[in-house]
Amino acid sequence: MTPQQPTAQQPPPPGAPQQTARPTGPAPATPPAPSALQALQPQAPATAQQPGQPGQAAPAFNRTGRIDDIRRERREVREDGRNIIQESGRVIIQEAGRAIIRHNEIERFRVDARDVRVERRGGETVTVIDRPDGSRVVTVTDEYGRLVRRSRRGPDGREFVLIDNRYRGPAVVGSYYVDLPPPVIRIPRERYIVEAERARPEEIYAALIAPPVERIDRRYTLDEVRYSPRLLERMPRVDIDTVNFDSGSWQLTPDQIGRLAVIADGIRRAIGANPGEVFLIQGHTDAVGADVDNLSLSDRRAESVAVALSEQFQIPAENLTTQGYGEQYLKVQTDGPERLNRRVTVQRITPLLSGGEGQQGQPG
Repeated sequence: MTPQQPTAQQPPPPGAPQQTARPTGPAPATPPAPSALQALQPQAPATAQQPGQPGQAAPAFNRTGRIDDIRRERREVREDGRNIIQESGRVIIQEAGRAIIRHNEIERFRVDARDVRVERRGGETVTVIDRPDGSRVVTVTDEYGRLVRRSRRGPDGREFVLIDNRYRGPAVVGSYYVDLPPPVIRIPRERYIVEAERARPEEIYAALIAPPVERIDRRYTLDEVRYSPRLLERMPRVDIDTVNFDSGSWQLTPDQIGRLAVIADGIRRAIGANPGEVFLIQGHTDAVGADVDNLSLSDRRAESVAVALSEQFQIPAENLTTQGYGEQYLKVQTDGPERLNRRVTVQRITPLLSGGEGQQGQPG
């Protein structure tokens, strides 16, 4: 079958298939409430870790894998005209009929850590994670828990800057949402959206190292990348359609974890070539259930895959970031239960963070 050359029409949103996705509005145009974000500030482990005892500080994320358990622990408040829903390690912000979810990724980084230290330096919080292999990951957040900078120093002492949100361009002030026109896709559709179930390992790897489909004109913050669908459309992606979740669950079965091997291999090869690569794992749900439940479920599904990639395949946690999008981007257009919609996708976002095709991981 001869591939059809895409035109300048609107491509599917992040994580969507090659069909037309359900129309959605942009993410909120104003930053989430500061007091809500303060609940996501990293905390020191309850039990101090000792050198040579990796993994003593267990991650705080819920591993039961059912949304019913999360629903019972929610606390809902109104702040500055917004509805704020707090969960374990997460905050959902509802405003003007839209919602986003934010989470604390530091808990995921603590897996197999030799030592974890949380320090306050002025208005910033610095979390230092030492690994058994001698590497060190340093994450800086501001007074409201928002990521400022993340870097990794290898055993050889060389530092790679993974994410640096200190940069602020003219379009960033007061907004996380970037409004861009849809990109013109000049590559074959099957190279722009790679379906893992049908693709060969080399095709998956090619998508994970592919350059943007259009020129990136500046550096973007991680929040801009997460909440701006048009920006994410600049990068090819891989639909991990070999992994689907049970309704209401974010738990991976052993056989599903095994199917992540080809994804892990592609990510590992990319990081081997450039230790500063960053990949966004995106979680999705079907259209059944409450919007808030689906947003939380999708975020936890993305986290489950990221944790599996680190625990089972030794992908450095700091090279992965996660985000849930609920039911916004359906693969199969139906309001009913659909297993194919309960999925995750992976996308290289390094060029978006670094402002182009250049290497993000420069010595820092």
